[in-house]
Amino acid sequence: MCHASRREPRHFERFPFLHGPDWLEQYEHYQRSARRDRGERRGCFMPHHHHDADRSAFGVRRPLRFLAHKLDLDDTQITALVRILDELKTERAQAEVDDRRSLAEFADAVAGEAFDAAKAASAGERRVQSAARVRETLIRALQEIHALLTPEQRQRLAYLIRSGVLTV
Repeated sequence: MCHASRREPRHFERFPFLHGPDWLEQYEHYQRSARRDRGERRGCFMPHHHHDADRSAFGVRRPLRFLAHKLDLDDTQITALVRILDELKTERAQAEVDDRRSLAEFADAVAGEAFDAAKAASAGERRVQSAARVRETLIRALQEIHALLTPEQRQRLAYLIRSGVLTV
């Protein structure tokens, strides 16, 4: 008797709610819901990694596809939206780079024998300027999207933003 055949009776003892011909599907569903309850993500082997890098503009994984579907965009609107989202994505990526640089400057400011206030001020100023650039790019992107959409599409976009489905 192999070890796998010995494991099956224990499997049913541990999970008495699993019965019938679809017990494997029930077990997989149980495992998925247990991982979800623990806050784990499927396929994620690093507990501190939350796949934020997969998220793009507007807080969804594929904002272009999502917006095209939810707002019923035509081809010309999709083409313009590609350019707008690309600019926003580029500026947010630059802000992440600036954030890492400012963290390094903060670390350098406290690493020396004496606190380097000039480095800390420079790092803080870098963060402020980066946030201002992202804000300006976001406002410009929203303005261009507003001009691009019909009134009905604008209402749907506003609803998605208000409901928290899209984050800006």
